[in-house]
Amino acid sequence: MTYSDYVAILQKLLTVPTIDNVFLSVIPRIIDYAEQRIYREGQFLATVVTDSTVALAASSRILPLPSDLRLYVVDDVNVITPVGTTNPDLGVRNTLTPTTKEWLNQVWNSAAGAALPQYVARLNDQTMIVGPWPDQAYQIEFVGTIRPTPLSAANPTTFLSLYLPDLFVAASMIFGTGCQRDFGAQSDDPQAAVSWERVYGELFASSNMEEAKKRWSIGAAMPPPPPAPQTAVQ
Repeated sequence: MTYSDYVAILQKLLTVPTIDNVFLSVIPRIIDYAEQRIYREGQFLATVVTDSTVALAASSRILPLPSDLRLYVVDDVNVITPVGTTNPDLGVRNTLTPTTKEWLNQVWNSAAGAALPQYVARLNDQTMIVGPWPDQAYQIEFVGTIRPTPLSAANPTTFLSLYLPDLFVAASMIFGTGCQRDFGAQSDDPQAAVSWERVYGELFASSNMEEAKKRWSIGAAMPPPPPAPQTAVQ
């Protein structure tokens, strides 16, 4: 489904004229509602990215998030060793364990004992902190979730429009029918937003099932644990 397909479908479902300036002005808001809701409620591999543009500063626990993209959710933070390695694939990824800033403040409240960081906590939307404080300027690799570029005439296809068009349309119709009824009487009309809410729920459940399969969360056998190291016989 392209942007033009999307607009044509909503015109038919909402029963609006082919040329309706009010409808066209609301389209960006409908898209925003549908995309933001789906991305917030779902976990899609298509929105997961990696970034290795940030490095720690020696003796500073502050870890700024990448400025070139907005990570809404940070899944993993990897410290790359040896120090000076900027390409994570050419070094060793040391994954930090998430914790709370309160715990880090208690356990590592200064640069004393600086070493390779082991833990990380979220300070705010732009900053994280690590502990122990780094003894060197290690490169960092982030793995997290972003918001893709919205569907528009300038961006005619997206992950949602190509792979989840039915879910995208259902979410759009919840907002679209609500707009037509000023969101007040929609609960009194079982053929409008309430019905689309039910359709959305059913489609969302099936999309989550597919994403779980992609992540091997279901239907995949886990490999056996590696054998324990052998102790040399004296």
